[in-house]
Amino acid sequence: MKIRRVLATAVAAAVTAPVVLLSSAPAFADEKPAAQTQKAKPTIEELKQAVERAQKEYDAAVIAVNDAVKFLEEGLEEETYPTKAALIEAEKAAEDAAKVKDEADQAVVDAQAELDAATTDEDKAAAQTALDEAETAATEAAEAKTAADTAHTEARTAHDDERVAQVRKIDLLQKARDEAKTKLDDAEKALSDAEGEEGEEPAGECVPAPELTAVVSGLPDKVVGGTTETFTLRVTNGTGSTMDEVYPFASAHGFDTKGYKELDSYLDLEWSTAANPKWRDADLLGGASIGSLKANASVDVKLRLKVDADVLAGQGSVYVTADYLNDDGTCGGYPDLDDYGFQILPKGDDAGGPGKPEDPKDKPAPNSPTGQGGTSTTPVNTSSTTTGSLAQTGSNDALPKIALAGGAALVLGAGAVIITRRRNKSTGA
Repeated sequence: MKIRRVLATAVAAAVTAPVVLLSSAPAFADEKPAAQTQKAKPTIEELKQAVERAQKEYDAAVIAVNDAVKFLEEGLEEETYPTKAALIEAEKAAEDAAKVKDEADQAVVDAQAELDAATTDEDKAAAQTALDEAETAATEAAEAKTAADTAHTEARTAHDDERVAQVRKIDLLQKARDEAKTKLDDAEKALSDAEGEEGEEPAGECVPAPELTAVVSGLPDKVVGGTTETFTLRVTNGTGSTMDEVYPFASAHGFDTKGYKELDSYLDLEWSTAANPKWRDADLLGGASIGSLKANASVDVKLRLKVDADVLAGQGSVYVTADYLNDDGTCGGYPDLDDYGFQILPKGDDAGGPGKPEDPKDKPAPNSPTGQGGTSTTPVNTSSTTTGSLAQTGSNDALPKIALAGGAALVLGAGAVIITRRRNKSTGA
C-alpha cells in the first residue's frame, strides 16, 4: 500500500536527518537553510506528448532507412543516375573497342595469308603493304581497347563507391532508427509506469481518522544489548463503520548517547499476528494488511524487538500508526505518528534493571504520553522553535532525544500530512 511505504520512508529520513543537523555548531543557529529546488515530475499529459514526439521521430527514422535501402537497390541502378549512366557508356565503349580489335586482328591474319599466296613480285609487294597497314590498325585497335577497358574499370569503381557510400549512410540511419526506438520504448515505459502509479493511488481524498488508533503496551523503558523484548501493538477501529483493509505500521530507531551515531542496525523489530503467527520483519508491516476491522473492534499485533549484543548505550523509540483502505476507494489513517521511547543499555549494563523507578524530574514514566518521547498521542511539534532549540543545545546529553524527537518533528510531521492526501484512481476521482 503506497500510504504506508511513503510513511516508512519518512521514518527512516526522520532518524537520520538529525545527525546532519546536530553536527552544526551553535554559530549557525540563525542561518537559514539554502533554498532547494527539485525538478517537477512530468504529468501524464506531458508523458503522452513525449511518447507522441518519440513515435514521430521513430516513424521518420524508419522511413529514412526504407528510402535509403530502396535508393540503393533501385535509384542507384537507374540508367539516368550519373555514375550508372557513365558505367553503361563505358561498358558499351569497351565492348565496341574489343570488337574493333578482334576485326583488326583478323585483318592481320588475312593479310598474312594473302602475302603467303602471292607468286609475283608485284603481288607480293601489294600483299606486304596490306599486311603492314593491317598490323598498324591492329596495334591502334589494341591501344583503343586498353583505354576503353581502363575507362570501364574507372566507371565501375566510381559506381561501386557510390553504392558503398549509400550503404554507410544506411548504417547511420539504422543506428538513428534504433536510438529512436529506444527513446520511444523509454517514453512508453515512463508513461506506463506513471499511469500504473496513478492507478495505485487511492481514489478521492484520504481523510484523517483519529478514531483509528495504534497503541503500544508492554514495551519496557529500558532494553539491554543481547536481549529480546516482546510487546503488543493494539489497533482499534473506534469509528462506527467497518474498515475493509487496515494497515498498521511500526518501526524502531535509535541513537547513541551523544546523538551522532544511529543504532538502527542494532535494533531488529519483528511482528506477527494470531492469523499470521510467523515472525516477519517489521519493515514489511507497513505494506501488509491485517484484514478488515469491524466498528469498535480491536486487533493485536505482536511485536518483538531484538537488541544486538554489540549495541552502544543510547536512546530509542518505536514509532507506530495505522491506515485503512476500503473497497469503495475511501481511505484514511491515524493523522499522527506516535513514538514510544526507551533507554538502550549495552550488554551487561542493566543498572537497576528495566522498569526501576527513577526520579520523575530526570525521566518520564515508561510509555506515558509525552511531548516528544514516550507515548505520544498528539502530533509531534513541528514549530520553528524545534530548530532553534536544536541549534542552541549543542552537543550534550539531550542530543539522542533531540535526534529522535527533533527529527520526527522535522520530517514526520510532513509525512503524516502526506498520508491524508493520497488519491484513489479506482473510482475515477
